[in-house]
Amino acid sequence: EAESELERLTSARTAELKYLGEQNELEITKAKELSAIETDKFKNMVDSIGADTIAAIATAGPDMQVKLLESLGLQSTLITDGNSPINLFNTAHGLLGAIEAGKSLSNEEE
Repeated sequence: EAESELERLTSARTAELKYLGEQNELEITKAKELSAIETDKFKNMVDSIGADTIAAIATAGPDMQVKLLESLGLQSTLITDGNSPINLFNTAHGLLGAIEAGKSLSNEEE
């Protein structure tokens, strides 16, 4: 009786491990496919704008850079040279402060 119980538990664990392995493989496949879709989407956007146009915009002023980023579908970016650390808490606070200031200005106008 104990042997049959052990055999049953072993087969249940084996089936569970097989199921989890298949689930993991599906998740990996899905992630790879989504990554390929996003990569193709970005490549198509860059191709449609043109490398020369992107280079011209990158060397132009901040207004043109904003237009480039908007055309790529980016809603929020933080661009740095990678050498200077950024305190993201202060950055987020500044953004929230700007939102709150905008709300208070709109409340004062009413």
